[in-house]
Amino acid sequence: QVQLVESGGGLVQPGGSLRLSCAASGSIFSINVMGWYRQAPGKERELVARITRSGSTNYADSVKDRFTISRDNAKNTVYLQMNSLKLEDTAVYYCGAGRGFVLDYWGKGTLVTVSS
Repeated sequence: QVQLVESGGGLVQPGGSLRLSCAASGSIFSINVMGWYRQAPGKERELVARITRSGSTNYADSVKDRFTISRDNAKNTVYLQMNSLKLEDTAVYYCGAGRGFVLDYWGKGTLVTVSS
């Protein structure tokens, strides 16, 4: 069993920055991939970014030029640095983890609100 706890959400103005953190505990040896998903009001959950244990990453096209995902394997923590935030980035952001690209473990989410 793996537990994930997100932190770092909040209210920011358009163009601002925010860094999300996700700390994993439990059966960490089984985690190869960690990632961030988000769900905006009235929208389906979508992939934001993923990272493997070796550091390979992929991003949604909508955030590729603005967000950066990173991972500290020693701390079992994944981060999402969000820059140049837009109104449409407003969503609940969820941290996920798993053996492969289908993520099996999820945190409860952290709310990011971009508003002027």
